[in-house]
Amino acid sequence: MKQNPLLKLQGFGQSVWLDFLSRGLLVSGELVSLIQQDGVSGVTSNPAIFEKAIAHGSDYDRAITELAREGKSAAEIYETLVVEDIRMTADLLLPLYQRLEGRDGFVSLEVSPLLAHDSGKTIEEARRLWQRVDRPNLYIKVPGTGEGLIAIGELIREGINVNVTLLFGLERYRAVVESYLDGLSARAAHSLPLEKVSSVASFFLSRIDVVVDPLLDRLIEEGGRRGEIALSLRGQTAIACAKLAHQIYRETLSDDRYLALAGRGARPQRVLWASTGAKDPSFSDVKYVEPLIGPDTINTMPMETLAAYRDHGDPSPRLDQGVPEAMQVLERLPELGIDLDAVTRQLEDEGVEKFRHPFESLAAVLEEKRQAALK
Repeated sequence: MKQNPLLKLQGFGQSVWLDFLSRGLLVSGELVSLIQQDGVSGVTSNPAIFEKAIAHGSDYDRAITELAREGKSAAEIYETLVVEDIRMTADLLLPLYQRLEGRDGFVSLEVSPLLAHDSGKTIEEARRLWQRVDRPNLYIKVPGTGEGLIAIGELIREGINVNVTLLFGLERYRAVVESYLDGLSARAAHSLPLEKVSSVASFFLSRIDVVVDPLLDRLIEEGGRRGEIALSLRGQTAIACAKLAHQIYRETLSDDRYLALAGRGARPQRVLWASTGAKDPSFSDVKYVEPLIGPDTINTMPMETLAAYRDHGDPSPRLDQGVPEAMQVLERLPELGIDLDAVTRQLEDEGVEKFRHPFESLAAVLEEKRQAALK
């Protein structure tokens, strides 16, 4: 019988996380099955995922009614439901977390996207959520905005695990690494333990190609030499960025500053591939999985991508292959007039908005359901 390709990824040092969470997934036993049969070793959530789960189904209706009749506001109802789901997920993953001594088995909960550009309030909310969930295998998701960099360093200093989300650019990733090391250094300076503090840096991949490829398509339509170059680059930018991000990660592991902290028990900040569902129908449905398999990495897959990889994945350690070609991809984009820095700034702004809108939409839906429960 063919071995499950998802399980084979573990042999290459890559963790498989699920980029989805709902009450139905938990109470049905489906998440337990994914952990046991597919080797899922973590779960990521975000405001869009919770909006889909809570606003477009009936799994939460009874709990919403009960909380409304207890006098809870829509915001309090939202947080109560989310914290319950996160706690249940953390408890399901806790045996794995304990067995691996904290190297895996995490669930991620995001701070409000309304706070993406307010470092002080991000820190306050992260502290509150960390204390309320009260599970060691929790990541608080903080967007990798300029303001987020300040929050990352402070939260790590306080011993709060951080999943840095909405990363698109290599220079911002370097800054995120520095913020993580700053936080660890501050802990070390106060003789605080480092070994249980954990962080991952989440690169959002498919969204990069969603922005860059239409720019290339225009050049392809124009034809000529530039059109030929554009055709050769189509669908390559996100994978190239990921491969070079992993090179930065590897450089960090040999950096004197990190090595000194590692000698005191610090863990590396692993890279995580997010937004791995292919959005272009002409692409393979496992496009953002196959080329990025390598040690000490994580791929968090939406349910559809996970099922696709289970069915026809072809695992092999390819992450360190084609690095010179990846560098050439990023070098050729400016030749075509494509400013990747501008693209990543656009993606960061859009990423915050893509979470803000469902967050606000869910608040409105919960208010409607709260009012209906009180009639």
